[in-house]
Parts: sequence; structure tokens; C-alpha cells
Amino acid sequence: QLQLVESGGGLVQAGDSLRLSCTASGGTFHDNSVAWFRQVPGREREFVATVAWVDGTTTYADSVKGRFTISRDSTESTHYLQMNSLEPEDTAVYYCAASRLQFRVISPSQYHYWGRGTQVTVST
Repeated sequence: QLQLVESGGGLVQAGDSLRLSCTASGGTFHDNSVAWFRQVPGREREFVATVAWVDGTTTYADSVKGRFTISRDSTESTHYLQMNSLEPEDTAVYYCAASRLQFRVISPSQYHYWGRGTQVTVST
């Protein structure tokens, strides 16, 4: 059973950068597509970014395109979300996820493994 742990969240000012990490235990991300979602209280979990296992294709939500970058490391045990030019609207709990589906997946219902989340707060 794959277990995921996020790290790297925190409190930053608008315009700053953060890099979130998602580390797997009990297995690796081999053969899994990986993604980041975020959620604020009272709202549904929102897709942020994904990288498909089958071909490495990355997909981003329009709200983060050009500012965020998702990547995987060569060990297949960690993936990252580099977040630049952060805005107060990016404030949320960020979750990493992995799916046994190997193509592009953006619906949270198609992800099989989830971390517990890390808080990102962006002040004005």
C-alpha cells in the first residue's frame, strides 16, 4: 500500500515561492500518474497539476499555469510542486495524490492514494 507524505508548506508573502514535496513509502510512483490538488474550507478539492506516467505529459489548472511546475525525481519516490509568484488566492491545503491509471487524470475520484495535506498560506 502506497503511503504519501507532503512537506514544504508554510506562510509566505504574495510574490514568494515555495516547493512542495511528496514522498512515497511502501512503494514508489513507478507506473503511477501523480498530481497535486488543493482545498479551502467549504469548497471542493481542486485540481492543480498532474504528470502522466505513460508519457510524462504535464497538465495544469488555468489558475496556476505559468506559475507552478510539477516534476518527478529519478528515484520515482518523490515528486514536487514548484510554486512561484504565489498569490493570496493560492492559500489552501495542498494534497499530493497517485493514480494507478497511467494516462492524464484530473478527477480526484480517479486517484487511489492520498497524502494528508500541507497548508500553504499566502499573505498580502
